[in-house]
Amino acid sequence: MASALALHGGAWRRWALPLLALLFVLLGPLLPSFQLTLANNIGLAALTTLGLVLLTGVAGMTSFGQAAFVGLGAYTCAYLSAVPSLPAWLQPLAGSHWSALLLGLVLTLAIAAVLGALTLRLSGHFLPLGTICWGLALFYLFGTLEVLGAHTGLSGLPALSVGPWLLDKPEKMFVLIWVTVLGALLLVHNLLDSRSGRAIRALNGGQAMADSMGVPVFRAKLTAFMLSAALACVSGWLYACNQRFVSPAPFSLGAGIDYLFMALIGGSGQLWGAVLGAGVVTLARDLLQDSLPKLLGSSGSYDAIVFGVLIVLLMQRAPWGLAGWMVRRWPRRRPAVAPASGPVDALPRRTLPARGQTVLQVRGLTRRFGGLVANRDLNLDLKAGEILAVIGPNGAGKSTLFNQLSCVDQPSSGEIEFCGQNVRGWGARRIAAAGLSRTFQHVKLLPSMSVLENVAIGAHLRGRQGLLPSALRLDRREEHALLAEAQRQLDRVGLGALAHAEAGNLALGQQRLLEIARALCADPAVLLLDEPAAGLRHQEKQALAELLQRLRAEGMAVLLVEHDMDFVMNLVDRIVVVVFGEKIAEGLPQDIQQNDQVLDAYLGASA
Repeated sequence: MASALALHGGAWRRWALPLLALLFVLLGPLLPSFQLTLANNIGLAALTTLGLVLLTGVAGMTSFGQAAFVGLGAYTCAYLSAVPSLPAWLQPLAGSHWSALLLGLVLTLAIAAVLGALTLRLSGHFLPLGTICWGLALFYLFGTLEVLGAHTGLSGLPALSVGPWLLDKPEKMFVLIWVTVLGALLLVHNLLDSRSGRAIRALNGGQAMADSMGVPVFRAKLTAFMLSAALACVSGWLYACNQRFVSPAPFSLGAGIDYLFMALIGGSGQLWGAVLGAGVVTLARDLLQDSLPKLLGSSGSYDAIVFGVLIVLLMQRAPWGLAGWMVRRWPRRRPAVAPASGPVDALPRRTLPARGQTVLQVRGLTRRFGGLVANRDLNLDLKAGEILAVIGPNGAGKSTLFNQLSCVDQPSSGEIEFCGQNVRGWGARRIAAAGLSRTFQHVKLLPSMSVLENVAIGAHLRGRQGLLPSALRLDRREEHALLAEAQRQLDRVGLGALAHAEAGNLALGQQRLLEIARALCADPAVLLLDEPAAGLRHQEKQALAELLQRLRAEGMAVLLVEHDMDFVMNLVDRIVVVVFGEKIAEGLPQDIQQNDQVLDAYLGASA
């Protein structure tokens, strides 16, 4: 009985929001005229803000130019509808709102691709400054071109038709606007709950990790930027169809800042924060504009002052926004993903090199940072089916060596061969695809994502489904296979029961195990582990040692850096000792323990 009630309650929670949304769309046209206009404005702002939530809250890139993309959609619609003398090649599209939508999307995506290629390589405060520049440029372009009506704008746009229905009244446009908003929310939600979505989510604080797991970081950034621009374009097209008049004012830099405020106030980390933020800002601004002149006895922009103070207070009390505050106050306890309804396909496995074959060879490796030499003339070999440890005091250059082996960094001189190929000049994604996976000295994970989703990032290169199948939910078979593989690797490292916990809530030792599971999810031939036993308890170290021994028995090559000498000496086949960037010894564990040069170096380092 209890289980039946639980299932019934779960089904109700799953269907409650869609039912409320349907009820809103059906009853919305019955609102009074003024409230209906506000609701339409909220819907248009929510669609634009949804793009900013995707770009800023999810992908971690700030843009002040979102209003310019709204203008591109609006002006494309107005130009094809209201300009009497179109060029000959555009004459077949004259008067067609739907052709204007397609042309607007093509134009917006093309411009976004160019602007993204120019500005998304910027970092820090230079990126938002770059968006301000092109946002202003497009705004002044709208107000300068006479063919677009300059600052006067374009008026007299015909009403939009959907088949036999003429959407010539606000209540008719209400249905189209909000169906579009709800549809966009659903599509973006589906996208983020997928392989492609995890790549976009990994951009916010995990770019180095994502790159090492094979995620095409810049492509993911450009994808998020273009999707955000496309949502703004659709909003602009709906704006033109609703207002039937377009002028430059609504697409200014100030409007772009307003959209950013909506995302921040609503909660840039939650998709429905876009609707909440658009609603709160639009309604609050209308209320303040009506009430403040009556209260103060004079007209002026008092609403902007009060609104600014309220925003500052909200950012202090709830920096994650209203939606984020609500989620933290009333958290939802449910699995991150639905279980597969049928058998799950196993992902194809990599054929490992023959045992004893040299898979990683380093010759004369040197890395200079100005006058500092982090690695000097290093040589080492790693064979399939063996565990090799690199040990040395802090500052010996071990992590620098790992960064070069994983192609995160490039050597100043020397050669690195992986499975017989010279990898000099390769990127981290390319060597990850070739079969090398790694963990990091300082744990790199996405704390707000579940443990399972963090691990599934490691399997990115083992999936093929792209944006459109993900948004339309056509990727479920592959998605369940990727998540099943992530669960299998979590079980191997002993974290299976924590699959749906937030990764940021794990202890440090558990986070290191998560990183190992993520690296194994890539199905590597060579595994680089940077201090894997740090923070682990005794029993966890024993379990990790048993796991590494099983990997060695399967034919995988493991190269690890570790300071726990008991862990190292009882596990590895060979040891390389590095001090001040130079190799001073190499051999079996028992030989290294008795090496006078090694003992002297460590005594000197610890003195």
